[in-house]
Amino acid sequence: MADEKSTLLSFLHAQRAVVLAILDGLGEAALTTAVLPSGWTPLGMVEHLGYAERHWFQEIVTGSADPVSWPDDDHEPLRTPRSPEVVFAFYRDQCRRSDEIFAATPLSAPPKLRHSSPLADEIADLRGVVLHMIEETARHAGHLDVARELIDGRTGLGPR
Repeated sequence: MADEKSTLLSFLHAQRAVVLAILDGLGEAALTTAVLPSGWTPLGMVEHLGYAERHWFQEIVTGSADPVSWPDDDHEPLRTPRSPEVVFAFYRDQCRRSDEIFAATPLSAPPKLRHSSPLADEIADLRGVVLHMIEETARHAGHLDVARELIDGRTGLGPR
């Protein structure tokens, strides 16, 4: 039987894989076009997920994060001026860093920093952080699934 830590990590890995699988095969035009009235783009959502990984595992768990190579405020929320190659590399790198932090930190370790309310009181340890990231990634995978259906009609995409 797998231990709790490896089980949590496998659920997070599965949700990350779903995000990438849903977007697999889309060209730059589809990745950078908003298909819902709220105006976010699939590529912007991936960048957002990269920032979420960075925020929760680096900033909250360890107390610091390396700066990104672009200004944080150079685009509207959930949109990005960066290319798919840059955004997907950013996302994968943030996931890799998150995995390193997760591997080196006990589940019961309290975070070094607190997230702003309302989650501040709910996240008391690494366990809470990883559960939140599983939820966050799954929620946005659902958004991306809807966007993909609107883009080209494909549904049920995910790792096989």
